[in-house]
Amino acid sequence: MTDHDEGISVLAKQGSITFVGNVANGVFGFAIVMLLTRYVSPSIYGLFVLATSIILFMQVFANLGLPLAIDYFVPQYLEEGEQGKAKGVIVQVTTTVLVTSSLVAIALATSANYVSSFFDEPSLGIALLLLSITIPMLAIYNVLLTSYYSIKKLQYRVVMRDLVRPIVRFSVTLGLLLVGFGLLGLIGGYIIGLFVAITVGAFVFVYKAWSLLTADTEFVPAWPLLTYSVPLAMTSVVFVLMGHVDYFVLGFFLTADNVGVYRVGYMLGSALLIIFNSLAPVFKPLIAETRDDTELVQQRFRVASRWIAGFTLPIAIILSLGSTSYLSVFYTPQYAEANTVVALLCAAFLFNVTFGGPDGTLLQGMGYSRIVFVNTLVLFGVNFLLSLTLVPIYGIEGAAIGSATALTLVGLLTLGELYYLDRVHPFTSEFGKVVFAGVPATAAGAGVVYVLTSETAIAATLPIVVVLTYAGTLIATDAFTEDDAQMAAEFGLNVDDRPSISGLVDRISSRFLDR
Repeated sequence: MTDHDEGISVLAKQGSITFVGNVANGVFGFAIVMLLTRYVSPSIYGLFVLATSIILFMQVFANLGLPLAIDYFVPQYLEEGEQGKAKGVIVQVTTTVLVTSSLVAIALATSANYVSSFFDEPSLGIALLLLSITIPMLAIYNVLLTSYYSIKKLQYRVVMRDLVRPIVRFSVTLGLLLVGFGLLGLIGGYIIGLFVAITVGAFVFVYKAWSLLTADTEFVPAWPLLTYSVPLAMTSVVFVLMGHVDYFVLGFFLTADNVGVYRVGYMLGSALLIIFNSLAPVFKPLIAETRDDTELVQQRFRVASRWIAGFTLPIAIILSLGSTSYLSVFYTPQYAEANTVVALLCAAFLFNVTFGGPDGTLLQGMGYSRIVFVNTLVLFGVNFLLSLTLVPIYGIEGAAIGSATALTLVGLLTLGELYYLDRVHPFTSEFGKVVFAGVPATAAGAGVVYVLTSETAIAATLPIVVVLTYAGTLIATDAFTEDDAQMAAEFGLNVDDRPSISGLVDRISSRFLDR
């Protein structure tokens, strides 16, 4: 194989690192929610979800989108050997977001009682007052994350985000709940977990990026940072609001119990994002540094789209078919009413992440921040209007229909925009084979759900049947490309060019026997 794109190797290496981190983070995330659904009532959990949703919305609004400028400009300066300017971007962004986020935190703390009155939840005011301190903390946390993205050293992000924070949060929350702190226990675990993660992350970044941080600081013009970041700030505000508008609408029309049930269903459906979230942090800098080479951008987009679809599709099939079983087994049967929510969101997330991601990662990397902003306005507008209309009629299913429709619509918009602007699209015969493999996998999974009657048996058997059927179909249709072989080589599978069925079996067998 010749003329390899080194970006694919970087995508594979760093993507594998973030995947491991996302799996660990996901495991702890599910463990935390399982803990909460057993130690507190749906109403208390729903109240906590509503409070953190408001905090996350305010935090994104407070940082002006500036952390997103780090993993756009810093890779370009580092590529040109200008470490001083790269450091300058990080210093300027950090200083600015500390000031703006602190001001917003003070404003929220003083208005907490008014917010709680709007939602008719008196305890919400206390929760917001205590959690307001996390707004500047989250700003620094996001600066650290994007700084790791910009230097393509995502193993350090894994330590901070995917190991330290969830482990500390889980441990502290469990201890506080066991001694009877209830809502205060949830808040305490959230704050302490975030504080310890920032502390560890800062020490690790200073140690590992010492050469960058000791370079002579060269401040860059603020205007390019602002013109890139401000549209993304508005994008982030709208996108985060879109991600939490369902909770706001449910909290206004229904009760905290409904918010808690919907949150569990939404979290299970969004498990599909694990593959996208593993590749996206390094995908954006890879696109940014070669954004003028349309052919290379398309090649990387096609590889990423095929791998995201290939790994996400079986997860979507498993969660959609087994939603009732997983909700009942993991969270207790009272949360099984969110099964339709899971199925709708799985389909929408699958479509959206395959074609650029829910936050427009590809468009961001190509510099189209204003288009991302417009797309996100559409995303929010459609979701908000549909949820406002459907929640009073259909309850939590109405909120899910609003989110799913908006995600699908923006996925279609992204496809059209990429083709119109740069004639970039992901569709190839190999991509079609990846999608086709989902048909027999879905049929086999449906058979499992139809035949078995035990929810536990379905939860255990369904993944095995779907994954084996899906993988077998990929092999039978010879769905692999040279780029896939290069990606696979980074995971330790030494394949040459396009692997045939017999060749792939021989290689896997030989690796097994070697062990």
